[in-house]
Amino acid sequence: MSCMEDLIMAKNAPKTLKASYLIKASSQLEITTIKLRLFLELRLVNETKIFQTQTKLAEIGRMLGGWLRATQST
Repeated sequence: MSCMEDLIMAKNAPKTLKASYLIKASSQLEITTIKLRLFLELRLVNETKIFQTQTKLAEIGRMLGGWLRATQST
């Protein structure tokens, strides 16, 4: 399943299952971030575009973490 699929599943899942989908999405987001760093190290991509993408991924990660914390506290 992709990160987006896991997020949609979390959105629609009962409260007891939301956290597991969010954890999967968070893991996939982390894998994507690592791949971007590798692309940058190998100089396969434009630095500016990678830095812009990393900024957006960091924001998604913060939002995902907040959603996960909110799910676990209820």
